[in-house]
Amino acid sequence: MAALWWVIGAFVLAGLEVFALNLVFGTLVVGALAGALAALLGGDFTVQAITASVVSLVGLAVVRPVLVKRFKVEGRFTATGAAANVGRPARVVAEVTETGGRVKLAGEEWSARSEDPGATFPVGAAVRVVAIDGATAVVAAPPPAAAPAPPADPATGSAPGAPRTPEG
Repeated sequence: MAALWWVIGAFVLAGLEVFALNLVFGTLVVGALAGALAALLGGDFTVQAITASVVSLVGLAVVRPVLVKRFKVEGRFTATGAAANVGRPARVVAEVTETGGRVKLAGEEWSARSEDPGATFPVGAAVRVVAIDGATAVVAAPPPAAAPAPPADPATGSAPGAPRTPEG
């Protein structure tokens, strides 16, 4: 019967971990399951509690830091939701001005407005999202594309105008 209480406690802690997502309750879950195992092996409550405590402390002190370091993305914030659309390209589906318009963004149609007061983007124009203001994408002209490198000269294998080496 004591093992059942440890397992119930483990489920409660697992539910808390789902909401916290910080691996603290996860290590406590493992400790509670160790306590349940001690109960199944016939240990009295003191043995169960010490087993659960030691396993939990080892998890908190040793295992959790390793897992946090493994899963943490150093120095980066991963944007989610609407904020993840900032910087993405979009296509104008209804003329966009400083007062309004519509764009197709990540497969969805969004209300949009121009970032620059005088800018107007016609239907079909490529734009980029510079901000999200409520449910409106604030757009601007995309940055100019880098000029492609000139094709290689088939005879020499180098770009046209490149210095040639004398052939001997």
